[in-house]
Amino acid sequence: MEVLVADAAGFCMGVKRACQMAFEAADSRPDGVRSLGPIIHNPQLVRRLAERGLGVVESIDDVPAGSAVLIRSHGVPPEVYRRAAELELELIDATCPLVRKAHRLTESLAAEGYRVVIVGEPDHPEVRALSAYAGPGARVVQTVENVRALESAPRIGVVAQTTQLLGDYARLVGELLAKADELKVFNTICNATALRQQAVEKLAELVDAIVVVGGKNSANTTRLYQRCRDKLGLPARHIETADELRPEWFAGMTRLGVTAGASTPDWII
Repeated sequence: MEVLVADAAGFCMGVKRACQMAFEAADSRPDGVRSLGPIIHNPQLVRRLAERGLGVVESIDDVPAGSAVLIRSHGVPPEVYRRAAELELELIDATCPLVRKAHRLTESLAAEGYRVVIVGEPDHPEVRALSAYAGPGARVVQTVENVRALESAPRIGVVAQTTQLLGDYARLVGELLAKADELKVFNTICNATALRQQAVEKLAELVDAIVVVGGKNSANTTRLYQRCRDKLGLPARHIETADELRPEWFAGMTRLGVTAGASTPDWII
């Protein structure tokens, strides 16, 4: 069987940067360093970092005073920075630069008096941080039904979780036009997601089936898999490691495509 890998697959810039910072921090601090939440949504890489001394905590208050804490690429609410300063923690900030830009734009909308609407997954850590920067009046929407249920407001400002698809974002922004006299929209989407979607569409023309590699808890990997399964008309499988592969999945096939989400390291691909 011939195996073709998508032209764009695996780590995006922000995740690659965060992982490099995590390995450097773990290797340079014999007393250990804590990550505030898993550094990325990839269990295999998280385990590898744990072996190097990078622990995971769920709250900034779980980090011993005076020690080091790493902020992952998803970013954190502003109160986390304030609490880290109070605890005199060494802060290693691996927030993706594009996510940090989204924070600044969200803050600016709130300061200008816009009701902020965030397009994204409500429980995702990136969206929770954006909501904190947007203030108490912020709303999170993920579907057309969510938008239609919103109350109207004179001025609405809109940002997106960086891993959203541009077409989905544009559709929801169109629905929001009916909810405000003034609508201010920032495009905060990272093009890495779009590149992976485009690459897998190109790959789909050449193969009999597609394997999508990445964490089952990764939002962008799951969306990539759903697109392969639901829109490209090919058999698709979502796996985390090669151990999950089954020969019977590919009986009678001659070409297999492989792609991966933005939080999947090359060594797993």
